[in-house]
Amino acid sequence: MKMHVLVPLCVLFTLTQQVPSRDRCACELTNTEKAFPHDKLSTAEDNASKCNSNITPQKTLELESLLLGLEKRLPQLQEDVSMLEKEDDGDLYGVISLQVVENELLEIKQLISRLRSTTLEHQLLTNDTTNKLEVLGEEMQELETYDTMQVVKRQQDNLRLKKDLDQCRNGLQATVQPTQPPQGNCPHGWLRNVTGPRVYTAGEYPGSYNYGAWGRDSKPEEGKESWYWLVMMTSSNKYSNYVRLYSSLSALIVGESRPGNVQISPSNPTTNTIQGPNTVLYGEALYYNCYNQDSVCRFNLTTKTVTTLQLPKGTRYNSKGNFCHLDACYPFTDLDLATDESGVWVIYTTTQDFGNLVLSKVEEGEPMTLGQTWYTSVYKQAVTNTFMACGVLYATRYVNKDMEEIFYSFDTTTGMERFNIGVFINKMSANIYSLNYSPVDQMLHAYCDSYMVSYKVLFL
Repeated sequence: MKMHVLVPLCVLFTLTQQVPSRDRCACELTNTEKAFPHDKLSTAEDNASKCNSNITPQKTLELESLLLGLEKRLPQLQEDVSMLEKEDDGDLYGVISLQVVENELLEIKQLISRLRSTTLEHQLLTNDTTNKLEVLGEEMQELETYDTMQVVKRQQDNLRLKKDLDQCRNGLQATVQPTQPPQGNCPHGWLRNVTGPRVYTAGEYPGSYNYGAWGRDSKPEEGKESWYWLVMMTSSNKYSNYVRLYSSLSALIVGESRPGNVQISPSNPTTNTIQGPNTVLYGEALYYNCYNQDSVCRFNLTTKTVTTLQLPKGTRYNSKGNFCHLDACYPFTDLDLATDESGVWVIYTTTQDFGNLVLSKVEEGEPMTLGQTWYTSVYKQAVTNTFMACGVLYATRYVNKDMEEIFYSFDTTTGMERFNIGVFINKMSANIYSLNYSPVDQMLHAYCDSYMVSYKVLFL
């Protein structure tokens, strides 16, 4: 009979062997590598997070908005001074013109003061962030020394290779020219893209009124071409009884309202006051959804009178036919008023059209009348906003908190519908409560959670 003797073995790396008893052995492992500095990694993550929270697109846009306001204000001042020099009669006219110039100078000084303080803040933020990034870079280089298996280095090499491969693949593929649809009656061509934002401002009431609308008069009177208007839902985020006017974009940005409020009614809400954020200004008249009615109201800013236009029977109102997305609906957006090169339009929905968008032309005159009407096949509660541009209806939908998509169009000339527009809007806030197109400068004016944002529309 053969006897087998089992001998316990230990494999030794950089170890010391100890045999506490006869039938077993134990090994003590001594790690020659330095301990990984988890505290430094945590500090680096915190610093990177602070940099991300401090440097935001809003800060850059604030400076751009101030510069844009100054850029538009200075030529206007120069023009007014030249007119004063040419037409000064040394009497009442000269006094009034001089007062206008003084007011403009005051606005420009306020704008420059805000620009100076904002620039200083940005310089301090830039210097502080630069120092933090230098320290962060040194810390990351030190941490990479602990990557003995070079995992990070290989990941970086893979990313570079993937980028080169994508560039090579794209270079080999020919660029396909997009199919150009009929242009309808649009003098600019078909909407191709929306860029910006160009303006991003909280105005004089930052964070106070979430719902509202703003923009320019699409048919301004002579001398008021540079004016802007603002309507804020001041009662329960649903109603308003006045429109606020600004003599220029810079005045709106710095919060200097001249000539100020034009009141529709002393009570709010009451008959003929504004219901919902979808309002427009056209030819010195404000168009909006009349309070508690399925009607369009027109408030003449000069005569302070209100006329109404009854919409077809079955029109949904009082928050029964709102704009919506998957998570929420925007209250009291049953009627959307829009302007373009040809005038005023109203977008709504009716029970007999099963909730699909209906578009009607509002004809000017006394009294207002409802012109030609078009019926679409897009369901209104799948839409977040609409606007008109050169006789073409465009509809948007919510993609996420950072992006809105112009996905649909209806050409009133050809009757052609498209569901594949695919133009995206970069949002500065999650919700766009109103969206107005200005034919004066081909801009989209959006009101987003109390902020006023504008975008440039590009046409083919």
